[in-house]
Amino acid sequence: MTLTCVIPAYNEQARIGAVLAAVLDHPLIDDVLVVDDGSTDGTSDVVRRFPKARLITLAQNGGKTAALARGFAETQSEMILLIDADLLGLSPAHLTALITPVAQGRAAMSISLRDNAPGLWRAIGLDYISGERALRRDLLAGQEQALQRLPKFGFEVFLNALVLKARAPLAVVRLPGVKSPLKSTKYGFWTGIWGDILMLRDLMRAVPPLGLIGQVVRMLRLRVSI
Repeated sequence: MTLTCVIPAYNEQARIGAVLAAVLDHPLIDDVLVVDDGSTDGTSDVVRRFPKARLITLAQNGGKTAALARGFAETQSEMILLIDADLLGLSPAHLTALITPVAQGRAAMSISLRDNAPGLWRAIGLDYISGERALRRDLLAGQEQALQRLPKFGFEVFLNALVLKARAPLAVVRLPGVKSPLKSTKYGFWTGIWGDILMLRDLMRAVPPLGLIGQVVRMLRLRVSI
């Protein structure tokens, strides 16, 4: 299968270089596409230091869903790897672990479980809004208009709904040593808290609260051993 890694990025000048260093030249990845979602720092400048990465720079910040939709429109790969631009501790071995269950046909999507995922998610073995995923492209077939209607941070739960509708097998892949910094660490305490509130609002706009709980229960049932 051909595979494109899509990395949405917003003001990640300090972290995206390490992510690209792990992703580029990976033997299972054919193409790396960074979508700079209207950053106001030097995110695009850092990406340009990696000539093997393709870069799309959006004129204004439209949110993660819009950045991903643009990235999907720019590739026709049979598989897509989604990686957040702010990850700490990411290595090529982590990427291999995430890609392999889908590439081998054992799962339609794999989803990461990071070291600093919320304690409840680590306890039950699923972070249902994790941004690190590998998936078959056909899961997104015909969803272009639906993506345009989603709120800024509604993509992950929307994708969960597609997987559940298809009753597609799901692999949960633990990524030891990988962390995603808290918004309060990146943007300051109050700005970070407000960002988390807005993200939660978008999740519930995309899927009602009881639906989110239902997603977790049903996704756990679809898990396959890896």
